[in-house]
Amino acid sequence: MTGSSVGDPIPLPSVTSLHRAVLRLLVVPLLVSAAWLTEIFLLEGSRSLFSNPEPLQLAVYTVISCILTGMVVPVLILRRSFLSGAANMFQIGFRSLRRTVVVCTLTGIACYSVAYILTSGSGPAMLAPLFLLYLPTGIAAVMVCWVLVGTHVQALVRAGGAVVSIPTGVVVTAVIFGLTSRVHTPVPGLQDPLAAGILLGMVCALFFFAVRDVYATAVVVTTGMTLLLSGKPVPEVFLPGVVLSALLALLALMAIHGYFLQNYAMVIVARDS
Repeated sequence: MTGSSVGDPIPLPSVTSLHRAVLRLLVVPLLVSAAWLTEIFLLEGSRSLFSNPEPLQLAVYTVISCILTGMVVPVLILRRSFLSGAANMFQIGFRSLRRTVVVCTLTGIACYSVAYILTSGSGPAMLAPLFLLYLPTGIAAVMVCWVLVGTHVQALVRAGGAVVSIPTGVVVTAVIFGLTSRVHTPVPGLQDPLAAGILLGMVCALFFFAVRDVYATAVVVTTGMTLLLSGKPVPEVFLPGVVLSALLALLALMAIHGYFLQNYAMVIVARDS
């Protein structure tokens, strides 16, 4: 008899699939974020690099923590997620050039206006070096916290719909981003950096899940870090190294964008919130 009898044991493929999904969509992204936080502490926070941004050390931090672990590793994981249907171009926030330019322009104007108001009109120019200093970290934060962890966590709880996936993504990614405040260079006068970091993370998470644009979210994250975590302005003697590191991070992000557009723009899966 080839058919299954009533007494045959019921196979449990769903349990195995669930375990694999949790490993791929939750455990692996969290391990990457843990490695990223560790590198931030070792290469930046433990050396108070942001208080004294020596060009060579800043370049090492940018390449290893921000570009390799913060950008390249998420891309390697996302390649499989594209093919499995866990993520698509819309969800990870890499959009057409025209839309990116428009959204980034509007976001930049809004962030500049907020900085202008909060600093009584004198801050934007003064804080520009700090914005460039934080930009590589801001881009890496978007790639790790929202492009990688956020989209994967949302994919894991996709069955619950937007009512479940969006709050879950916001909370998880905001906590991870908030933890960066504990591993970065301590900021004088900021009594509770973790709470402030989590609050900023929630704002950035809501922005990312609403707009779905990596570049615009990086502008928001970096502006928030500049306003919230800023200490003294970066001395001009360090400005060339700061500009170089910011340029390296931006070029890496643009290369990743081009790679995704060339290889995965036509991969279409069910659209999730």
